[in-house]
Amino acid sequence: MPHALFNGKWEITFSPNTSDEYKGIGLFEHTNKFSQHVTGTILTETGDYRYLEGAAVNDTTLYLSCFDGAHAFVFSAKMKSDNTLHGDFYSGSHWHEKWQAKRNDKFELRNPDSLTFLKTGYSKLEFSFPDLSGNNVSLSDTKYKNKVVIVQIMGSWCPNCMDETKFLSTFYEQHKAAGLEVIALAYERTGDVKKAISNVQRVIKKFNCNYDALIAATSSDNKKASETLPMLNKIMSFPTTIFIDKKGNVRKIYTGFSGPATGSYYEKYVDDINAFVGKLLKE
Repeated sequence: MPHALFNGKWEITFSPNTSDEYKGIGLFEHTNKFSQHVTGTILTETGDYRYLEGAAVNDTTLYLSCFDGAHAFVFSAKMKSDNTLHGDFYSGSHWHEKWQAKRNDKFELRNPDSLTFLKTGYSKLEFSFPDLSGNNVSLSDTKYKNKVVIVQIMGSWCPNCMDETKFLSTFYEQHKAAGLEVIALAYERTGDVKKAISNVQRVIKKFNCNYDALIAATSSDNKKASETLPMLNKIMSFPTTIFIDKKGNVRKIYTGFSGPATGSYYEKYVDDINAFVGKLLKE
């Protein structure tokens, strides 16, 4: 009997029927139609859960999990008679919530360009944060004049940020000669500047990043992060990516990151960013 009951695209509701309810997209695939082995990922508006793997048990229950070295995620769900999924999500030992899902090939999350934006009256981003040597850096510095600048709001603790850093490291090398600069604003969870610097240095070495990295804060609290960039309505996700044109105007703010595990979503992101940044570089 075929086990491929979980194949496809699912509209997910986390914490259903609560004030904390939010949406996701499940992309699940059996190795073949007779296999109990299942792979896939789950996208949310703040990022994806990267490479999930698990099994279908007794044609009714789905188990998926991943461990990236810092985070352990476990998803389980049972298939109901109406072909919906009802289950539990655990993040380590500290987080649990319910989730439900139904197949929906047409469902999409909100536009990631619409979630974080400049407050009324602002057209530019302003900041001054220390680099890894303690020297303050701002967008008004000569280095960024008449350049297209990508500002990456990130943290070394964030798996989606690492996926984006890998992408941006290569993207920067491809386009820096044409006038592109990238600045990473790191929000670290250490509470200690020296430890924060060490963590970011490790990321730079791992991904061979040749763009600037600044220590924006030693906290990853979203509210506190938002206070460091008061011209934004909020920072709801790590990463958040801000695209600035040669005149210093903010042209796009992208919330979250759909990494390689998301397949066509990642491919579309790469194509869109290549086209958008290419346009800014030609202006």
